[in-house]
Amino acid sequence: MTVEQPVGRAAEVFRVFLRLGLTSFGGPIAHIGYFRHEFVERRKWLDEQAYADLVALCQFLPGPASSQVGFSLGLMRAGYPGALAAWTGFTLPSAIVLVLFAYGASALSGPVGSGLVHGLKLVAVAIVAQAVWGMARTLCPDRTRASIAVLAALLILFSTSPVVQVGAILLSGLAGLVLCRAGQGGGATHFAVPVSRRVGLAALAAFSILLIGLPVLARLSGDGGIALFEAFYRSGALVFGGGHVVLPLLREAVVTPGWVNDSAFLTGYGAAQAVPGPLFTFAAYLGAVVGIAPHGVAGAIIGLLGIFLPGVLILLAALPFWDEFRKRAGAQAMMRGVNAAVVGILGAALYQPVWTSTVLGPRDFGIALVGFVLLTVWRAPPLVVVVFSAIAGVLAASG
Repeated sequence: MTVEQPVGRAAEVFRVFLRLGLTSFGGPIAHIGYFRHEFVERRKWLDEQAYADLVALCQFLPGPASSQVGFSLGLMRAGYPGALAAWTGFTLPSAIVLVLFAYGASALSGPVGSGLVHGLKLVAVAIVAQAVWGMARTLCPDRTRASIAVLAALLILFSTSPVVQVGAILLSGLAGLVLCRAGQGGGATHFAVPVSRRVGLAALAAFSILLIGLPVLARLSGDGGIALFEAFYRSGALVFGGGHVVLPLLREAVVTPGWVNDSAFLTGYGAAQAVPGPLFTFAAYLGAVVGIAPHGVAGAIIGLLGIFLPGVLILLAALPFWDEFRKRAGAQAMMRGVNAAVVGILGAALYQPVWTSTVLGPRDFGIALVGFVLLTVWRAPPLVVVVFSAIAGVLAASG
């Protein structure tokens, strides 16, 4: 694989992702919908197939899937500076808000505040529904792939184990290898990644060394900062699918040793639902409130870097080999199955937890329905839907 030069600038990437970091409400699955609208439909930085393959890869790897997708988009557009710009722009807004919340800066209380939060959550319903609708038409155009998508959705819906998501992707890839070879419409489009294989192997080595060595170093040194970094690194390295799946790992990392009590943990989790950007920024809140030193802003920085670093390293390890792999005939057949599974996983997430935790009555359904029509029929920008849903949520709570 040749290492290609990026075609954009980091400043451009930062501006786009900062706007997304300020407006992307709804959690990791909704973020995939936001990214698809912004970079596939609007800016055309990559096509639908390449984007679906990238999403499938990030869903399969450990780490925060939506942040890995964003990091990859910045990397392909403007190289390593673009990747850093994408991560910074998308991550810092919610991280800053959650650190302020840790210091008691939350003002969202009473019916108006709860209505605003609930309205923002309804944005996720519209965004995820749009993503499922658009990706299903492109990636599940026949009965075979539609059936794979349905089976993947059923596996996710009827299981409570996060491992099932990885299993669904693996099984769908095998099903695609067997069932999706016929009617191949051309090869996969080129997937330009400015990462060499040497860098990829070095990233894999760093990922493994840190995962194995940090617990030993933390125990031998007795340093609170190293122990804190290790706890968050371990949580980020062992979570598949990202998002809400990381919560049990984080609880084990900070509540079990007595660094944070359950009340503070759950309060911060509730706040994390109300801010845009990646849910993994919950680590910034936890780092700020932990009972060991360092905490405060220093602890927030340690938590934030610790939880995101393993996902970045394993992604850099996989990307240099991804383009060559996905161009092979057998790999294309597998990816047809995997892409169908991604649609099924999105569909399952649309129901649980997005729909079941958000649409609580006819008013909620009406707000979500209007948002969906605005996105799919009127082609309104996601920010318009965010503003509409927030106002509608406040009015519904006040009435």
